[in-house]
Amino acid sequence: MQDLKNPMALTGRTIIVTGAGQGIGRAISELVLGLGGNAVLVERNRETLEKTAGELDRDRTLPVLGNVAEEGFSESCVAQAVERFGAVHGLVNNAGITRPAMFAKMTMQQWQAVIDVNLTGCYLMMQAVGRHMIDRAKQSLPQPTGTTGAIVNISSTAGKRGSIGQVNYSAAKAGLFGMTMTGAREWARYGIRCNSVGFGTVVTPMTEVIRSDKFAEQTMARIPMARYAEPQEVAPLICFLLSNGAVYITGENMTVSGGSHMQP
Repeated sequence: MQDLKNPMALTGRTIIVTGAGQGIGRAISELVLGLGGNAVLVERNRETLEKTAGELDRDRTLPVLGNVAEEGFSESCVAQAVERFGAVHGLVNNAGITRPAMFAKMTMQQWQAVIDVNLTGCYLMMQAVGRHMIDRAKQSLPQPTGTTGAIVNISSTAGKRGSIGQVNYSAAKAGLFGMTMTGAREWARYGIRCNSVGFGTVVTPMTEVIRSDKFAEQTMARIPMARYAEPQEVAPLICFLLSNGAVYITGENMTVSGGSHMQP
C-alpha cells in the first residue's frame, strides 16, 4: 500500500504540474522530487521553464513547453510523460493568470483569457490525465481502491468569497469546485481521487498587487495569522493529496489561507 515510514512518499510516481516554472508550481515540483517522485514541468514561458528545469534533477524531470488552454496540448503532454516515465500517477492543475478589472468595466477579452487558462485549461488537462488513468485501471485496478492516481486542482479563496476586480478569476476558481467533485464522483470506481485546494495570499508574482503598499493593510487585516504564506508552506498539502497517505480522501475542497477564509 504505502510506505509506513513516510505515507507521503511519491517514490516511482510521476506527477504533472502545470505552471511549474515559478512560485507555487515550482515549490510543488521541488517537493515532488524531494519525496521521490518524477515531475513533469508544464510551463508556457520558455525562459522560465528552461531556468527552472536547469536547476532541478534532470533524471527525474521532464520540461514540457505549452499552453494548457490549447486544444490537443493536454494529450501531447500526457503522451510525452508516459513515453519518458511509463505512466502518469498525478496531476496538479496550478497554471493560472489574472486580468483584473471591475465587473462593469471588464472586457470580453479579459474575461475569456482567464476562463481559458484557469478553467478550460484545467478541464482539458484533467480530461487527458483522467483518460490515461482510467485505461490503466481497466487493465488492472490498483488496490486498495484510491491508489490509481490523484488529481489536485488549485482553487482560491476568491472562488468562495468573490474578489473585487476579479469576477473572471473568482468565477473560474469557483468552477473548479464543481469540476473537482464531478471528477471525484465519476472516477472513484477507477481508484482515481480528485480534490481541490484554495489558497489565500501566497507570496508569488500573481499577488504583487494586493501585497503592494496600496492594498497591503486591508489584505493583511483579513488574515488571522497576520502574515502571507510562502510557496514552500502550501506545497505539502498538495503532495499529501497526491500520495497514498490520502488514499480515502476525494471530492474535498480544502483551504490553506492562514484563516482568511473565516473572515467576513
